[in-house]
Amino acid sequence: MPTCIRHKVWRMIPACLSRRKSPGGFCLPRPFRPGFLCLTAALISACAGHPWNSPYPAGESGRQTLYSAFTERPKHLDPAVSYSSNEYALIAQIYEPPLQYHFLKRPYTLVPLTASEIPRPAYFDAAGRPLADHAPAERIATSVYEIRIRPGIRYQPHPALARDADGRFLYHSMGAADVVGKHRLADFTGTGTRELVAADYVYQIKRLAHPRLHSPILGLMSVYIAGLKEYAQQLSHAYARLIKERGENGPGPVRLDLEQFSLAGAQVVDRYTYRIILKGKYPQFVYWLAMPFFAPIPPEADAFYDQPGMTEKNLILDWYPIGTGPFMLTVNDPNRRMVMERNPNFHEEAYPAEGMPEDAVAGLLADAGKPLPLVNKVVFSLEKETIPYWNKFLQGYYDASGVSSESFDQVVRLGGSGQVGLTEAMQAQGIHLATSVQTSTMYMGFNMRDPVVGGYGEKARKLRQAISIAVDYEEYIAIFTNGRGIPSQGPLPPGLFGHREGRQGFNPYVYDWVGNSAQRKPIAQARRLIGEAGYYNGVSDQTGTPLVLNFDVTAAGPDDKARLDWYRKQFAKLNVQLVIRNTDYNRFQDKMAKGNAQIFLWGWNADYPDPENFMFLLHGPQSKVKASGENAANYDNPEFNSLFDQMKNMDNGPTRQEIIDRMVEIARRDAPWLWGLHPKSFTLYHGWYFNAKPNLMANNTLKYIRIDPAQRTVKQNRWNQPVLWPLGIVVLFILAGTIPAVLTYIRKEHRPARRNPEGPRP
Repeated sequence: MPTCIRHKVWRMIPACLSRRKSPGGFCLPRPFRPGFLCLTAALISACAGHPWNSPYPAGESGRQTLYSAFTERPKHLDPAVSYSSNEYALIAQIYEPPLQYHFLKRPYTLVPLTASEIPRPAYFDAAGRPLADHAPAERIATSVYEIRIRPGIRYQPHPALARDADGRFLYHSMGAADVVGKHRLADFTGTGTRELVAADYVYQIKRLAHPRLHSPILGLMSVYIAGLKEYAQQLSHAYARLIKERGENGPGPVRLDLEQFSLAGAQVVDRYTYRIILKGKYPQFVYWLAMPFFAPIPPEADAFYDQPGMTEKNLILDWYPIGTGPFMLTVNDPNRRMVMERNPNFHEEAYPAEGMPEDAVAGLLADAGKPLPLVNKVVFSLEKETIPYWNKFLQGYYDASGVSSESFDQVVRLGGSGQVGLTEAMQAQGIHLATSVQTSTMYMGFNMRDPVVGGYGEKARKLRQAISIAVDYEEYIAIFTNGRGIPSQGPLPPGLFGHREGRQGFNPYVYDWVGNSAQRKPIAQARRLIGEAGYYNGVSDQTGTPLVLNFDVTAAGPDDKARLDWYRKQFAKLNVQLVIRNTDYNRFQDKMAKGNAQIFLWGWNADYPDPENFMFLLHGPQSKVKASGENAANYDNPEFNSLFDQMKNMDNGPTRQEIIDRMVEIARRDAPWLWGLHPKSFTLYHGWYFNAKPNLMANNTLKYIRIDPAQRTVKQNRWNQPVLWPLGIVVLFILAGTIPAVLTYIRKEHRPARRNPEGPRP
């Protein structure tokens, strides 16, 4: 309601209910007052310009705030450890590696972020002599990347950098008693900042080898960064010695000063320049320089967090990041919400002034040249279930949303030739749709270390191949994703070099080529294979007992029950009993790290647009159990490993394609994965949400998003009008029920006093 009506409502309040005296005014009898007050309060609230059902405080409306959601607490916010998409949604906005992907250009293009330019490697032979850029990979002994960062970049305000008037750190000499009463980072009243320097990047590279952190890329980077493997061993010995000297149960974490140990492959050249030295040739390394693993960490952060009493209160880097990016994490309440706010020290960066030819027509260049970020605050609210999330999006309380299977028909309209559009209802609300085929793969993995589903013998292969045929992912895509996916034929998604289409690219162990398309082999073929594997009709030839397999999943709610029942039915085609072992994602990660899962579901989003980024998921030396790597299936085929070592450093061309084809053939035959699907993403966003362009490589895109808060407020009020007539009926019922009491009260109040004819009694 308009504000003027609100004032009229207030003037209707009887004088006896207000603080002002009004002797001649109307006074409502006491039985009526509770109902009248409820109705009045409701009318006043309705007039206040803020919807009753809004999940946000009234004072936040009209601000440049982006509203989103998360389903589960991010496990890691430390860039040396974090490697999940839900974690990157936060830390990629806070930390800044030297490079980033251009927001608008396609194909994906690297551009400087904190670096002054894209580094080009210098090649040297074994004798240290320089080589030409086109030198054969076998002649290259070392590759040297020199990276110069721009001066003047500063860290966010943080207590780790706070100093007193004499230049001493305020919070670097605390004991457990000093931490009493401090439960959040905001409880430290002092903050400070300093300039970003090259040594901070070198320090973070050293942190990848810290024995306490268990970085998931240590195994991979130890292959390339000169001396990193030896450096990790050196730190491990030093760390063990410090623990022994202090005692296992000593106070606080053991402080390992990485600055006391030099790393040959990461060197500071000067204040703004550092050097990374690689063994051999690894052209994909430049892509890693756009990932949080290579973002800077000031040594002061570890000195601050590695103090007694801090870990017990989650006052750690894994909980409270410190970066130079456009946002900083100010609220970390994973049971309710997480909030990022604009970093007041953020350096100058502008919205890109150029993109693809169609971007100008789409309005994606309207903000060209404007300083970033375009919003001041990002609020992530906890939503464990899809229905509440979807309803709040329709009410305007979330700015963007995916499309769940349950709401697909409500949202999407498919044309006769397969084109995708929005339904009239969505268009009427001013909602827009952005689609893209993801450079991702979702797969069912077999733990190759498991004595039942693992191993490399013929029977083990046939068991996995039989399951691969039985689990019908065409049906899965039709039922659960509304066609938003492509059945995988191998590890490489479309759009990457090495991926084959059509007859050249189908998996002959799972499909037959019929006519012009791949068709899944009949279930009879799967039953024959499982019989040859020693489980005829699902019963073990050796023990005579039914085959029972364990399936580890992270089902978050009731929406997943149908999916799990579907998986059971797929295995039941082979008379195999599937036991669902459900857990949360953090516990699931722990089980995977220890190799305790048998069959599992997982996925991978491309870190960079190169086939090596998917093939390394099956590289034996990067086993999750052996090396804390990303080879979750713990697959270890010597021939595949050898071919990977050849392929990874090659430039794209026919020879590299031949090697990739051979690797894919080996993986299909061994079937460490049931290949699953490559998903298609559908993203909805409201009319007040601008600069929505899917970028499958970049993770730091929130700084480009702009919100029109005035339009959002108008729409929220329109879509969330309170329905007051039920409240009026309730009040009427209350009043009707009190009428007898009111009449009695009125008669009593107005009854004339009786006179005593005998006069007053003595």
